[in-house]
Amino acid sequence: MAGAAPGRGAACVFVKPDGAQRFGHVGWGFEVPGTGRWVYGAVENPGGKLYTPPGGDIGAWHAEGSYDRMLGEMSTDAHCPGTSAHPYSRYRCTRSSTYDVDRARAMIRTVEARGFLVGVDPRTGRLTSRDCLDATYDVLKAYRTKHLTRAPELSVPNVWVEELWGWSDRRLTPG
Repeated sequence: MAGAAPGRGAACVFVKPDGAQRFGHVGWGFEVPGTGRWVYGAVENPGGKLYTPPGGDIGAWHAEGSYDRMLGEMSTDAHCPGTSAHPYSRYRCTRSSTYDVDRARAMIRTVEARGFLVGVDPRTGRLTSRDCLDATYDVLKAYRTKHLTRAPELSVPNVWVEELWGWSDRRLTPG
C-alpha cells in the first residue's frame, strides 16, 4: 500500500479497539497520489467529554509524511503523547480509483473546527454525533474513497470498521 498505482489513490482507517470505553476510536489517512506522501490525523477528544463546542479543544490534529512515517506515528500516538492508554493497534486500507486531495484537506479544516458531540446537540435539540468516526468518515468521503462504508450518525466505531468490505486488515505495532 506504500504507493498506489498511478492515477489511483489510497485510504486507511486506524483503529484503537479499546478506545472510547471499548466502543473503539478511529483516525484517517489518505495518499496524495504521485508524491509518496500521506495525510493522516484524528479527532482524539482528550477531555473525554460528550460535548465540546466549536473552537474548543477536541484533540484534532493532522500531519503529512511518508507511508512508513504515518504508520510509525499512528502506532505510537506521536501527536497525543501521554494522553492515550490505548494506542492505535490496527489499520485497514484500500486503493481508490477516485480521489480529491483538496476536498479532503478542506474537510480536515472543517472537522477540526466543528467541535465534538455524542448526544443531544444543545443548539438543535437533536440526537446526533460529531465524533472521531464522523471526522474519519467525512474526511475519507471528501477524498472520494471508493468502497467506503456509510457511517450513519451515532455509529459505533468498532462495528463500522468491521463493515469496511474489501479493505486490508493489519496489526499496527510501534516500531
